[in-house]
Amino acid sequence: MSVDISIIIPLAVSETQQHRLLKDLSDIPTLKGEVIQCCKGNRAISLNKGAAQASGQWLWFIHADSRITAANVQALQKQLTRRPEALHYFKLGFDKNPKQFGLTCLNAWGANFRSKLFGAPFGDQGLCIRRDHFRKLGGYSEIAPYGEDLLLVWKARKVGIKLNRIASTLLTSPRKYQDYGWLKLTLLFQWRYLSLRFKRKQY
Repeated sequence: MSVDISIIIPLAVSETQQHRLLKDLSDIPTLKGEVIQCCKGNRAISLNKGAAQASGQWLWFIHADSRITAANVQALQKQLTRRPEALHYFKLGFDKNPKQFGLTCLNAWGANFRSKLFGAPFGDQGLCIRRDHFRKLGGYSEIAPYGEDLLLVWKARKVGIKLNRIASTLLTSPRKYQDYGWLKLTLLFQWRYLSLRFKRKQY
């Protein structure tokens, strides 16, 4: 099964993590589609620029430090065929890190719980949406200081686009937690999530 997908990878300045991701994508023969890398200011601008260049029917937004498997692609293709009108996202998992295995597992559990219970997946869960739906939503907010992915999800839900949780785990790197500290970053993300809920009408 093959569907028309544009894969959009936003890049930070001096980003190098995308090389592993690009290798993953090139090694999956069932994946037919274009790959667009963008580095245009903040992440929201990069995402929107990539989407503007895309020609695929669906836009799949993937973070540079994600890892993609053939099983991920197969699960996504199946769900795009079954539920073409939905905004799709994956279960979240982290690359194995023996030093922080328990903590990263706890973070993954929390992210998946939040996504399922509150309908609030984040960008590292591989959001995928029809290109025409994305354009009708106005793309990602470029004025929000953070949380552009969550704002897009909330806008989609507001206009009646259903969320679809794909039963396949997309792995991401735990590097942010290693760099900034598990507790510090977890608290920061939770504060940003709650803050954004109160301010989302501004964006």
